[in-house]
Amino acid sequence: MTESISEDDMLLASGIAAFEAKEFRRAWQLLQPLSDRSSADAQYRCAIMLQNGLGVVADAEAAAALMSAAAVQGSGLAQHSLGIMNLFGEGVAQNTPEAIRLLELAGESGLAGAWSTLGMIYNEGQGIEPDKALARKYYTKAGFDPDEFV
Repeated sequence: MTESISEDDMLLASGIAAFEAKEFRRAWQLLQPLSDRSSADAQYRCAIMLQNGLGVVADAEAAAALMSAAAVQGSGLAQHSLGIMNLFGEGVAQNTPEAIRLLELAGESGLAGAWSTLGMIYNEGQGIEPDKALARKYYTKAGFDPDEFV
């Protein structure tokens, strides 16, 4: 039995391929309409392009809005990126508690990088009081030996 692939699925696959090939103008043409139709994968990649001015004029606020839309839909990559944006106040007001919340969601989705970022936040006290016990916990979750960092 052959599964039918939707037009949106084909556009998404083509858009992701263009994005990965660094053909950002083409990626934007393919992904932006899907982003408007609430595709989290398209929203995440369009946000990256807006954030970095790849094939489009850079717009940090628009990037944050798209990243947020994808994060709400459960995209771990978007949760991680939006967490970093909140940590450093890029396109949004700097908000360490929100950054931590988003990074925890991203970590729970399987992104070890989110756990290591949380370890760094607590180890260095970025926007919060340092907490070496939490730093150790997050570095361990990321698969690192916390003794190398804390």
